[in-house]
Amino acid sequence: MCRGFRCALTIAVTLGLGTAIRAADWPQWRGPDGDGVSSETDLPLTWSATENVAWTAGLTGLGVSSPIVFGDRVFVTSQAGTGVRSPGNHPRLVQGGDAAAEGERALGEASDVESGTTFLVEAFSRLDGRRLWVYRLEAEGPLAPVHDKHNLASPSPVTDGRLVYAWFGTGQLVALDMEGRLAWQRHLGEEIGPFEIQWGHGSSPMLHGDLLILLCHHTPTSYILGVDKTTGETRWKSDQRAGSTSYSTPLVIEPASGPELIVNSSVGLEAFDPRTGESIWYLRETNRFPIPTPFYRDGTLYASRGYRSGPYMAIRPGGRGDISETHVVWRVDTGAPYISSLVSYQGLIYMANDVGVITAIDASSGERIWQQRLDGVYSASPVAADGKVYFVSENGETLVIRAGRTPELLARNDVGARTVASPAIAGGQIFLRADDRLFCIGVPAR
Repeated sequence: MCRGFRCALTIAVTLGLGTAIRAADWPQWRGPDGDGVSSETDLPLTWSATENVAWTAGLTGLGVSSPIVFGDRVFVTSQAGTGVRSPGNHPRLVQGGDAAAEGERALGEASDVESGTTFLVEAFSRLDGRRLWVYRLEAEGPLAPVHDKHNLASPSPVTDGRLVYAWFGTGQLVALDMEGRLAWQRHLGEEIGPFEIQWGHGSSPMLHGDLLILLCHHTPTSYILGVDKTTGETRWKSDQRAGSTSYSTPLVIEPASGPELIVNSSVGLEAFDPRTGESIWYLRETNRFPIPTPFYRDGTLYASRGYRSGPYMAIRPGGRGDISETHVVWRVDTGAPYISSLVSYQGLIYMANDVGVITAIDASSGERIWQQRLDGVYSASPVAADGKVYFVSENGETLVIRAGRTPELLARNDVGARTVASPAIAGGQIFLRADDRLFCIGVPAR
């Protein structure tokens, strides 16, 4: 059950009625609206490991979670110490070639099993990269085995400006205030069921109103949980089909028909009422490894299913029950990336497949507008702003594409470090997380 309950109430009173998320903030994975798009302008075009870099900061641990930014602070999670590698061969995005030579490598070196495991939440000054605080959480219980490209610190944190919420692949969850003090914590792996899923947990927490929503689609037990973001107390629990799995992060959209919590899972796409966890509509189709997160733009929900060149589609929200014949606006049966989510910007949808083929799609029809091979291995999801689309490859290179119906590569920028995490945009700067460090790209903040 939750701990630190009295502390949570004290913090809630101290912080008052709330903190508004500003346009310059990037408070969760994929940004303010969960779609990878920022309204920022005058963003950097070119950089390297040393040029046009406001600062770099070393991380205490390793990981592939994305940074988030709120006000003058940047938050990131990582793992120190040992991990457990899943047995057998580990699939790679690069097929039929030398994956390492093309930039696809494992996450660092595993520590000795006797050294223990610690999860970390770190806060840095956006002004100069100075570390402000580190919160350490000792791993409890058995460690789930993971793919060697990540660890148990893969979920990205989320914040409402009052508390920062960090979730780890054991099921441990902490809520910290902006100074790194514990408000409450829970261990869902012990309370409800072990976090056992092939290759390791990946879903990030998300906020909606006064709820923190957690997608726990694992092999032993599959459910969605809505908890009070101030106290950690469970508000609702929605049990799902036994054996259904997901690595995706949920998304809440707000159509005129009412809010919908969208989930991409191994059994299909489904919308739930985020206030109660009750099912609203569904689209059934099997997918072995559902990783990408849907997004919502201009009244339409867009989703890619992931796995090997899977389908992607546009859906009109507001349906009830089976919507496969009633609310699918268009569908393309193949071509979407295995891991990365899509981004829609200025009427076009952009994607990078696993080995560097960049595609632009008409958002209204699903028609392919252009396609170009630019090489690289892509796990990070693209972001868009300032008339540009940014694609970050695993070898540390960012491709900057001019948004539009004609392909134009503006820059290739290499920081010389493995980058699997998706970037963040805030305050005219771009934040890139490598395995063991954080880069702030652009003019120093003032």
